[in-house]
Amino acid sequence: MATIKDIASKTGYSIGTVSRVINNKSDVSEEARTRIEEAIKELDFHPNRNAKMLKQVAPSGIAVIVRGIGNRFLNSIFEKIQTDLIENGENISVRFISETENEVETAMRSVRHTRPKGFIFLGGSLDDFTDYFQEIPVPGVVVTCDVSTLNIDSLSSYSTDDYTAARAAINTLITAGHRNIGVIGGYPTTNLSDNLQRRLKGAKDELEANDLVFETNFNYIPCPFSYEAGYEAANRLLDNCPETTAVFALSDTVGISVMRAAADRGMKIPEDLSVLGFDGIDICNYSIPRLSSMKQDAAHLAKMAVDDILIRVNYQRPAVHETVPYTFVEGESIAPPRAIK
Repeated sequence: MATIKDIASKTGYSIGTVSRVINNKSDVSEEARTRIEEAIKELDFHPNRNAKMLKQVAPSGIAVIVRGIGNRFLNSIFEKIQTDLIENGENISVRFISETENEVETAMRSVRHTRPKGFIFLGGSLDDFTDYFQEIPVPGVVVTCDVSTLNIDSLSSYSTDDYTAARAAINTLITAGHRNIGVIGGYPTTNLSDNLQRRLKGAKDELEANDLVFETNFNYIPCPFSYEAGYEAANRLLDNCPETTAVFALSDTVGISVMRAAADRGMKIPEDLSVLGFDGIDICNYSIPRLSSMKQDAAHLAKMAVDDILIRVNYQRPAVHETVPYTFVEGESIAPPRAIK
């Protein structure tokens, strides 16, 4: 069984730094966080389960599963959920998994090992819940993904209208004068109920409604929501489509990476390339230039998820599905293309 000491030894960071990453503290560099999170996955380290075994404490009350190790937006929601649960006197356990792992299978393992009384899922794939969640004997809440179409009595969801927000994002770029628009982030699948697929479909529909080209093998580049993956995807897009004047990034993490990749190629933001992100995470206010974004209300999403699960683990109440409004946050990363200024 891997320990914190094993993680420290593998990465070369101190036990204190590893502990801060495990506890999702902000005073850790991105490089350290990435390397430690990768080591946690490689060594199959389960911090809360290990702590339970070592200290012989009671099983965790609420289990939180975060789907996306490098997803800063989901991490920001988790921080708020963690605070709210602790303030309500709840024990919590957390598991970070990759974007390609099955969150419900992870929950099933938690049921066997720690017997939580409820789950909060940050991110998710509807296919996973369709196939497996009926086997989970406790209630759950999915945050950022609408699962209302599944009609599972024990599963609530709180999400943003990703489809409408994505259409608004593309319309913002078109209104600024852009016609050669690329899209980066996520993975194309046939399940358009997933939030990322709704963003992709919204972008595609808005482009096509304005008689603009959208081809998934041409001006769309899929990638995980990490800085490294976003940087690589941006370079691929700009290599394949050098005429691109604007990029809609399906997350702010990717959007910031796009700006870095463009700058490394000698391009200026927004003069040579406009960039619009999605999520509205805090770092957008500190990037140069400030990244414009379609902002999700992380604090409200977290509060509704916590209120919901605390009610349903104690009382009989049907699942609830609600949509939280988005807002456009105008930063400094959008301008008309040079040719029409």
